[in-house]
Amino acid sequence: MVHKRKKISVIGAGFVGATCAHWAAAKELGDVILLDVNEGVAKGKALDLYEASPVESFDSRVIGTSDYKDTVDSDIVIITAGIPRKPGMSRDDLLVTNAKIVKEVCQGIKQYAPNSVVIVVSNPLDAMAYVAKQVLGFPRERIFGMAGVLDTARFSSFVAEACNVSVRDVSAFVLGGHGDTMVPMPRHCSVGGVPLTEMLDKTTIDKIVERTRNGGAEIVGLLKTGSAFYAPAASAVQMAEAVLRDQKRILPCAAFLQGEYGAKDIFVGVLCKLGGAGLEKVIEVKLNEEERKGLDHSISAVQELLSALKKIEF
Repeated sequence: MVHKRKKISVIGAGFVGATCAHWAAAKELGDVILLDVNEGVAKGKALDLYEASPVESFDSRVIGTSDYKDTVDSDIVIITAGIPRKPGMSRDDLLVTNAKIVKEVCQGIKQYAPNSVVIVVSNPLDAMAYVAKQVLGFPRERIFGMAGVLDTARFSSFVAEACNVSVRDVSAFVLGGHGDTMVPMPRHCSVGGVPLTEMLDKTTIDKIVERTRNGGAEIVGLLKTGSAFYAPAASAVQMAEAVLRDQKRILPCAAFLQGEYGAKDIFVGVLCKLGGAGLEKVIEVKLNEEERKGLDHSISAVQELLSALKKIEF
């Protein structure tokens, strides 16, 4: 029996895509295909990364291409293609352009990697995951969005900083749409098993929640010419690893809800179990009144985005 390595295709060789390829190769999750319409960029970055393998001692092949044929039989496809945010732009401003790009990408995936698990990273995340689902027609187990892992990572890093503790000891999650209406969950956050509400005062926690909501915009404002890429890429690869290694991780992801939290046929960030079958379970958390209100508001914001999406031709 010939043992076949896992195959991860990353669509889009910009900062996020190239960094996804980097993390995936370094973790030896499998061989990596880096695809971009700009073939030279994809091939150049892939070759550069592969040439790092003797130094970092990883055995993943990294190949750059502009041809979807090279993604054939991919186990995982990570979609990062699209224009990034610039200062003053909201994620929603990207809607029309990125919908067209994601549609084209998904037509290629449908043809060559119809059995893959697809992780959407392109913004506005919840709407782009919806576009991908419409074009691909995959069951919800095999298509979901990366947002909650990133938002949670930001929340956790700010909590660790405020408490002056290791990030490893912070356990947290963020629900809702990937945008200004996201719902960080301080009540469900703990530091070394101790509830966050016992570690920090309400004012400090409120500031952390606010900073988490604006985490992407903070980085866009500092960079001036692009948006975050290290943490988004690491987050997407953590999700890919959970699937490829059948880890049964409980991670917040944008899932296609079918009645959970009273929402249907819409991608919203919720806690999910990720394993070998992809999205293996959506976990509904009991929310208090304030949290429920926040999540309902976030779901409404995503619905507005979908309404705008349905009015445009892409």
